[in-house]
Amino acid sequence: MSGVGPPEPGEGTRARDTRQPRGPRPAGRTRAAVAARYARHRRTTLALATATALLGAGGVLYVTRPQQPPPRPARPRPEVPYPAQVVDMTYLADRPPPADAPPHSFSFAVLLSVASGPPVTVTRVTQPYAGLSLTTEPPAPWPTGAGSAREITVTMRVTKCGEVPWDAGLPFLDVTLRNTRVIQVQSFILGDRYARHLSHAVEVACGNRVR
Repeated sequence: MSGVGPPEPGEGTRARDTRQPRGPRPAGRTRAAVAARYARHRRTTLALATATALLGAGGVLYVTRPQQPPPRPARPRPEVPYPAQVVDMTYLADRPPPADAPPHSFSFAVLLSVASGPPVTVTRVTQPYAGLSLTTEPPAPWPTGAGSAREITVTMRVTKCGEVPWDAGLPFLDVTLRNTRVIQVQSFILGDRYARHLSHAVEVACGNRVR
């Protein structure tokens, strides 16, 4: 049995060998060049990673700047006190009534002082008894500044003996005070000396009249 093997290429019919002989490695493929490219690639990657970390949710790159010191908070203005909190009135002594005072009149002096805050103006001074009338010198209104005091002469007149206290225990004066915050009516109890003076003046004015 005979067989035919694979045909042999004839002369001039062998396939052309396209492989080129290996020459020297290009300069760009040396180890030093590869290392330099790697270093540049690493710096670029780190820069991109840093920028990505600084990106906000909206895609805005936030740049940190030196912060300015916060402005100094404004100093709160002190609250204006109520006039009754800073005003005091004390009894000084009895005084002779003015020369032009009507009969059955008696006078005494009080000292009104203002401790702090804006000026306080006294707009009215009254007393609670229907049988007595009252005037002041100086006449109201008058202002008094903080840290100062003013002496006031109060003159009362007995008008109805049946409606005056013959033995007053804690007589007082009602004083209307005003400052920039509010208007208040404050009752000042002037103490035992004023109570004795008032009772004596009523007794002198009314004499033996029916109580």
